[in-house]
Amino acid sequence: MYELIKITDNCYYIQCPAKIGIVKLSESDVFLIDSGNDKDTGKRVLKILDANGWKLKFIINTHSHADHTGGNSLLQERTGCKIYAPGRECAFINSPVFEPAFLWGGNPFSDLRHKFLMAQECSAEVLTPDVLPEGFEILSLKGHFFDMAGIRTPDDVVFLADSFSSEETLNKYRIGFLYDVGEYLETLEQLKGINARYFVPSHAEASEDIKDIVQYNIDCTAEIADKICELIASPVCFDELLKLLFDEYGLKLSAQQYVLVGSTVRSYLTYLKNNGRADFIIEDNMLLWKVV
Repeated sequence: MYELIKITDNCYYIQCPAKIGIVKLSESDVFLIDSGNDKDTGKRVLKILDANGWKLKFIINTHSHADHTGGNSLLQERTGCKIYAPGRECAFINSPVFEPAFLWGGNPFSDLRHKFLMAQECSAEVLTPDVLPEGFEILSLKGHFFDMAGIRTPDDVVFLADSFSSEETLNKYRIGFLYDVGEYLETLEQLKGINARYFVPSHAEASEDIKDIVQYNIDCTAEIADKICELIASPVCFDELLKLLFDEYGLKLSAQQYVLVGSTVRSYLTYLKNNGRADFIIEDNMLLWKVV
């Protein structure tokens, strides 16, 4: 873990729970793609940079989730580096409480205010094409979260953030976090047609070919949508539906899983409603979901 992997002369990644990209701008200057999940990861990154004689110029966060931004605060404090993030992700990074507040749908209680859902504050700016040196490209990867983005380097290495999960992760947890199911599926379909020298997803193996794993993610997403339709054959309230899904896939409920999986299931219900497959009714002051 935390091994530095060389891809090309200018591109590397750190093998850790959410891969961290390192891209050389010169023999001495580099930038990061994401920063890991906490200050300890930030310290490990600094050791790797120092060992190679590299100076950190800036960080690009692909999106605002805490496991990708947790090292920001320490790295910015120690190096003075700038931090950039796409669109609405920037607002979440500048105000980390937005993540647990968004997931809970209100003022988050203390059990949700931890490093896995809420990174330390830092100062981030909106990522725009002019921020990147010539030859780099920002790729829109919406779906997992609001404005998640990937980066294509001049070496034709593509960093893909959380655009898909590994087969092992999906088989273990089945329901991966999604904000917009429709946009997520559109992103996956686009990725099936993308060509690059090398792909580096955050939570799957880096490789030269991603078509099979992308299709597996598409298939799993369709499976979850179908399963929800099956479970709402008779009208059910949201919490009952959530219990049925946890029981179906052998998941264990916790406060963190309640908000992460719960938010995702709500997004599936929106997707199914938008596509005419599900709808809600209100009976005895309860909102119930049913298949159409």
